[in-house]
Amino acid sequence: MRTTRRIATALAAGLLGALVVGTPTAQAGDQREPVGTERLDRGLISVRSGEGNFVSWRLLADDPTGVAFNVYRGATKVNATPLSSATSYHDRGAPAGAVYTVRPVVAGAEVRTAQDKESLVFAAESMDVPLQIPPGGTTPSGESYTYTANDASVGDLDGDGQYDLVLKWDPTNAKDNSQSGYTGNTYLDGYRLNGTRLWRIDLGRNIRSGAHYTQFQVFDYDGDGRSEVAVKTADGTRSGTGQVIGNASADHRNSGGYVLAGPEFLSVFRGTDGAVLATADFVPPRGSVPSWGDNYGNRVDRFLAGTAYVDGSRPSIIMARGYYTRSVVAAWDFRSGALTRRWTFDSSSSTNGSAWTGKGNHQLSVADVDGDGRDEIMYGSMAIDDNGWGLWQNNTHHGDAYHVGDFIPSRSGLEVFKPSESGSDPSHWMGDARTGQIIWSAPSCGCDNGRGVAADIWSGNPGAEAWSSSVSGLRSGTNGNQVASRKPGSTNFVIWWDGDAQRELLDGTHIDKYGTGGDTRLLTGSGVASNNGTKSTPALSADILGDWREEVIWRTSDNRALRIYSTTDSTGISRPSLMQDRQYRVAVAWQNTAYNQPPHPSFAIG
Repeated sequence: MRTTRRIATALAAGLLGALVVGTPTAQAGDQREPVGTERLDRGLISVRSGEGNFVSWRLLADDPTGVAFNVYRGATKVNATPLSSATSYHDRGAPAGAVYTVRPVVAGAEVRTAQDKESLVFAAESMDVPLQIPPGGTTPSGESYTYTANDASVGDLDGDGQYDLVLKWDPTNAKDNSQSGYTGNTYLDGYRLNGTRLWRIDLGRNIRSGAHYTQFQVFDYDGDGRSEVAVKTADGTRSGTGQVIGNASADHRNSGGYVLAGPEFLSVFRGTDGAVLATADFVPPRGSVPSWGDNYGNRVDRFLAGTAYVDGSRPSIIMARGYYTRSVVAAWDFRSGALTRRWTFDSSSSTNGSAWTGKGNHQLSVADVDGDGRDEIMYGSMAIDDNGWGLWQNNTHHGDAYHVGDFIPSRSGLEVFKPSESGSDPSHWMGDARTGQIIWSAPSCGCDNGRGVAADIWSGNPGAEAWSSSVSGLRSGTNGNQVASRKPGSTNFVIWWDGDAQRELLDGTHIDKYGTGGDTRLLTGSGVASNNGTKSTPALSADILGDWREEVIWRTSDNRALRIYSTTDSTGISRPSLMQDRQYRVAVAWQNTAYNQPPHPSFAIG
């Protein structure tokens, strides 16, 4: 066990309330692998745009410096000279439905590679992935329910270099933890982008349905080139191949619909067919329900999940329980077909537990905040070091939104921005992600400040801007000063959509460009719906296709498809896919966790 200089620094600053909070152990035999990269193809797409097609593809991290590209429509090269200023091209006058390929040009010569695949074709401004809606049912109390497509994630499930989709289906009677009542089962589906369903996992009656119960992670944990799915399971969970976990006939629901008894598991499923690869007892166990803050089952079943390179070379599964009071976080390795727990952080095992209670958020983040090559778990108003020890807590408390990124490019390291639910805390604050020290804050509003965002959305101010529901104006991320009196019309998601370095506002089913006089509508989704009630979040927003700009995925209003939108705006920026930045990639993995938040990379594009 190690005591690092950064822990000593935090202790000296009064930011570390306790040190020994778990039993971390060194792991032997970890093999070094490329960090934060996947074996991706070019992600080539063709989107119909006006009287032509907008063709877009990935620049990969291992492409040689100075690489350029030629674009072919069928056998015809459509560009006059090799393209190097951006990995996109508007083929004006081209017929709808045309299929394209791109070839790298290195030192003046075309190079054929394994990534030279034909484009996905968007027949219009979007592309649909057909879905198979699960059958509805009736609860023991006689309530009928149907199903709604909810949060999605991506991973290369079959190892072909193209991302596939994993979708969570919520019953229409899904519940917040504070609400009693039975729910239907939660399902997870795996789909190729052509709509082929690979498998369906039924989490069963002993996993309650709702935003806070099922946080699923999709990632290649064992390094075989194919993504697995990691999720909390219970008696009666049925895999994509029909395997049943635990006791198929057990029913642990009480008369209020809560599941407060029975075994709990962590399971890893194979991405190709949904078969169970490994199952272990879930950590932490629920134990005594009141020990989590109430006696009826609200706080005990608040779960978060993520993926982190805590050893610096290979991804681990992060599973967490609790954040209003007690918080427990465990890191798991899936290697050679087995689950092994690496460490556990427990706020209640600290010698000064009260300093670490009530720090969690309705989401987490993962980032290498101290620059040692290993990821930390950012857990609201505290951070857990890569070895499972508490890194810092800064004496603020629970909140509903969370952002970690390089919001102040003029200073070294990363920052964390967070609004506060507690009326005694600052309304929102920007802090040093390495130490938790608050850089600037807004005075307390004496209220629950439920939403806030930090992102570079306006070129009129250097670095990121920050804003929240209960604080006036648009603030500079650097010092908190108001830089514009008008706040954005959205305090929700952000997305890179047009061609500049600033992000746009993603809210509900539309995308807007911030302006000091008013927001400009860039896209309105057609025939689609957002998720999660007033949170109005997409199924997923991430750079999954084409160049470095992000796609947005919404469910169609009839739940029969996921509709993918990709930008057709030109850009002069050429950079590798955001998914090849480790922090961004793991952020896409944890995006579906509880109150969804947008992914941020480890750098500032602007």
